[in-house]
Amino acid sequence: MNYRHVYHAGNFADVVKHAALARLVEYLKLKDKAFRVIDTHAGLGLYDLSSAEAQKTGEWRGGIGRLLDAGLSPPALALLAPYLDAVRAANPEGGVECYPGSPGIVRHLLRPQDRLSAIELHPQDFQRLKALFAGDFQVRAIELDGWLALGAHLPPKEKRGLVLVDPPFEQPGEFERLLDGLVRAHRRWPGGIYALWYPIKDRAAVRGFREMLGACGVPKILDVAFEVRRPSREARFDGTGLVVVNPPFVFEKEMRVLLPELVGALAEDDGARWSLEWLAGENADA
Repeated sequence: MNYRHVYHAGNFADVVKHAALARLVEYLKLKDKAFRVIDTHAGLGLYDLSSAEAQKTGEWRGGIGRLLDAGLSPPALALLAPYLDAVRAANPEGGVECYPGSPGIVRHLLRPQDRLSAIELHPQDFQRLKALFAGDFQVRAIELDGWLALGAHLPPKEKRGLVLVDPPFEQPGEFERLLDGLVRAHRRWPGGIYALWYPIKDRAAVRGFREMLGACGVPKILDVAFEVRRPSREARFDGTGLVVVNPPFVFEKEMRVLLPELVGALAEDDGARWSLEWLAGENADA
């Protein structure tokens, strides 16, 4: 899908993914013990929404641009506060000229004892990521194929934390790579929290991916799906998915508060919808 993220930063998929990511990080902060977040496809870390690339698509206007003006309920706003605080911190003069990627959001939320490993393979993107966090001892920027990090960097020395896998889906076979990476990573670190992003575009591929997840042997998998419009006849980026392995006990409840309101804020037509489905585990849906 040629998902060079600078064209899509701050869109509806980012809003859903990063709101969920912030909730997972906030859960880890409930205990004093340090944790590590490993971001396998970190990107730039911060995106200029006034750039030619971002302006070409304007996708952020239907995502974070619309969310900031939405009339949400107090419970939803409370859950979104960590995420929106990170966005506002990237825009100290107000408005939304910049959008923080996942490493920027995570870094904003870390406590002094926590750490972030931000991994990026693209040479130019890595240099910008490295410059963004230069001198920050809590962040380690690593130039590496993110798929390799699922082996070499697990488990982290903190033994607590989260792995975010957010591949660009530029090549065939990404669903299979995502599944294989999860199985390998879970074998090395079964107690970690994993969040795996995927696009809802090729619906047959998405169905196959979900079926493979349910049969892969990883014992606790929750699938979060969010679509901004009714299914397209052609292969179109209609929705976003996030597979969460070992979700915190409060995560499903929080998503049931957030997702309906995000649909209300971001829907493009009356076919917009959300779902939460246990693909594996004692609560697996029938």
